[in-house]
Amino acid sequence: MRFDEDYLRELELWPMFALKGADAAPAQAAHPAPHEAGVQAVDAAARRPAAAAVPRPAPVQAKAAAPAAIADPARAAQIMALDWAGLARETAACTACGLCKQRRQAVLGVGALDAPWLFVGEGPGADEDAQGEPFVGQAGKLLDAMLAAAGLSRGREVYIANVVKCRPPGNRTPSLEEAQACAPFLDRQIDLIQPRLIVALGKTAVMRLTGSDASMASLRGKLHRYRDIPVIATYHPAYLLRNLPEKLKAWEDLVLARKAMAALVAGS
Repeated sequence: MRFDEDYLRELELWPMFALKGADAAPAQAAHPAPHEAGVQAVDAAARRPAAAAVPRPAPVQAKAAAPAAIADPARAAQIMALDWAGLARETAACTACGLCKQRRQAVLGVGALDAPWLFVGEGPGADEDAQGEPFVGQAGKLLDAMLAAAGLSRGREVYIANVVKCRPPGNRTPSLEEAQACAPFLDRQIDLIQPRLIVALGKTAVMRLTGSDASMASLRGKLHRYRDIPVIATYHPAYLLRNLPEKLKAWEDLVLARKAMAALVAGS
């Protein structure tokens, strides 16, 4: 069994993408790398309707998002001058919003500090609050499976962060004020990492990075920009656990992200 097939089976997507007959022959002849084979298979299936094949339109270049509102410019300027060690200390001591009152610890992020890929979620949950690392619960396992199916892994070419660094009570959605209080932390992470591409996971991250509260359906399939960095909008893994049919759409978003990254690399 190929590496990518293992993970696509875990995503419950493999039956949709098993190649047959003429579809399989070209891939075998080209001898792609294991994860590239999975991407080619999924991409071919995603672009092939039930009837006749129709060319898929190129991604729309969406308007760049406006920076998040800054409630305290002096504090933001101080944060934007910090290195990684200082950023970790400042995050751990932050009391800028009420989320600090019930946290066990602030969760800054995890991954390669010069990663070309940045994945941004909503905020820590109970497991993340306990362990100090984002996406370590069931949603984290699904995210890791999605990354592996796309030939990526946290800690190597991926950095994972959240819009807010402290757990909202009951894992509720962070408020706009809470997201604004944490905005300088995420912006500084982006400046330090300098990712080539950002994947926004879920509505909170999508709103934060695109500046739009439009539906996910209208924001997917486009290249947005934040701080002059391309942004892909997709569903949060926790949402996918509750809405299994949407996993296919999330995989299509990852395929789009890989294409965008390939274009960036080719153009550099």
